[in-house]
Amino acid sequence: MADNLQSSIVRDFRQTLLWPIQLMTYDTHPTKVTYPWQVLKDTPNSPWIEIQDEFLQNSPHLSETRYQEFVTFLPFAQRFLYGEGKHGREAGGYGESPIHIFTRSDIHQVRITLQGEPEPLLLRVSHVELYFFFDIDVAMLAFEVTGKDLPLKSAMEVMYRLGRTYPNYWDDTGEAGHCAQLVEWLDQHGQVIAQSDYEDKKRYLAFVKENHVPCVSLHWLAMMHPLVPHYSNQEGLLRYREIEYQRMPLMAYLSFDDVSQLSRGDLIRLGLVCQPWHSETLPFTEQFLQEFEKNNCYDRYWDEARQDPWSTTRIMCTGQNFVVVGSHQHRVFTNERTGIKRHYQNQYFLLFLIAHFQKAALLMLSDRMVQAISRLNMQSEESVKTFRGRIRNATAVFLRFTHRYWFENVSDQAVAKDLFCLMLKQLESASLFEKTRRRIMDMAEYLEGEEIKRQADTVVRLTVVTILGLIGTMTTGLLGMNLIDLTQSSLLEKLAYFAIVFVPVSLLTFYTVIKSRRLSLFLDALSNEGAGLGYKISKLRSVWMGKLEDQ
Repeated sequence: MADNLQSSIVRDFRQTLLWPIQLMTYDTHPTKVTYPWQVLKDTPNSPWIEIQDEFLQNSPHLSETRYQEFVTFLPFAQRFLYGEGKHGREAGGYGESPIHIFTRSDIHQVRITLQGEPEPLLLRVSHVELYFFFDIDVAMLAFEVTGKDLPLKSAMEVMYRLGRTYPNYWDDTGEAGHCAQLVEWLDQHGQVIAQSDYEDKKRYLAFVKENHVPCVSLHWLAMMHPLVPHYSNQEGLLRYREIEYQRMPLMAYLSFDDVSQLSRGDLIRLGLVCQPWHSETLPFTEQFLQEFEKNNCYDRYWDEARQDPWSTTRIMCTGQNFVVVGSHQHRVFTNERTGIKRHYQNQYFLLFLIAHFQKAALLMLSDRMVQAISRLNMQSEESVKTFRGRIRNATAVFLRFTHRYWFENVSDQAVAKDLFCLMLKQLESASLFEKTRRRIMDMAEYLEGEEIKRQADTVVRLTVVTILGLIGTMTTGLLGMNLIDLTQSSLLEKLAYFAIVFVPVSLLTFYTVIKSRRLSLFLDALSNEGAGLGYKISKLRSVWMGKLEDQ
């Protein structure tokens, strides 16, 4: 390894993992779980406690930090993040906020054992939070760890290996690929709450063979409890499944004494969250990386020449990763009230949360469509009925998502606006939104066509009933005109007269049905004021004989 991987010290290290999951509220209970967060609140001995938002606290004033965060966003984004307050509640909306946040405080530290390292790495757990969203079956786990005075190599290893929900493979020694050797959650006394099982190859292989979905490591399962994986044998009303890849979206903040020590290779590895390696080398080919700075770096506060002491902050975004690197010596970067560190913890985190929530919600809706189609059996009336209900529900959810949670800009402040646009671009959210919209609209049009077809079938059935009823109506009507006095006639005479009337009326009715298309054309011609009498007579003649020109 290059020397600077050990000599370059990260004075302040923060890493936030964001894990989007899909809540399987339809498949867990006979009745839909309308409010998943309420289930979590009602669970006995749950480690999760709902956070009371600062807007709801009894204090008459809002903190300055929260105020700065609030005014960053445009009004519609403010309603998404903070709700509509008492005015929304009085109007019958979702109230103070559509986001319900839960936290657990029993996990104080994480101990990470890395391959080839003599000692495990100990980091402080800053917070563990679980986000629920009103009317959307998506939850987001936010997990942040912090450390002081870490070698650059150790920081890179943590960034690369911590946020893995399951291994990609196992090497010849049985070590899980790209994962830490061991990850342990520790309580305030240093006791192990849960630990990873990446090395248990048999468990992962057996689970995938049986359920056709990846198996989540034990330490992540323990953190999410009482939520349980959808396909597991564990009992639990709140069940979930992964939406994306096994590598969680990541945010990282790293401050250095001298940022100039970092080579281009170091910066690219940090931005792409790659394994540490020689600083003078690149993680990929020069051709592949030639547009890296242009496409992935927001250099508003970065100057290669270092002419100004504040221009030592580089923000890198790849969609999946958001990494901030800067100088520990300058207040522009480290100020706890107004510096980039504060923005990273508040505004930037919310931008990252919104962007990934939108993507997760769209993927969830796409998955619902796939599930609905896969379970459709056209030979089963009940299956068809269930399919229609699922599609209608997905369409309604998408409509509400579009008008409540979907926006391509959340702020008019320059930095927040630019960063959010960069995130959406990297995540390709706009393209995903359009694809999801088209798929849902196609399904909605299909259901509308089916409904029109059913209505047409109903009209046909009513027409048949009307035609058959017309025969009886005409027959009884003619006999009821009393042109012939049948009161003194025998039953046989009455039946004869009925048959004399019934048979011609029936024949005329059915013949009229046979010629109905010709008659409709004649009526069209008759209603045409510009047509002459001869044309109308020819149309009438063609009703009973000959070949129609318009047929």
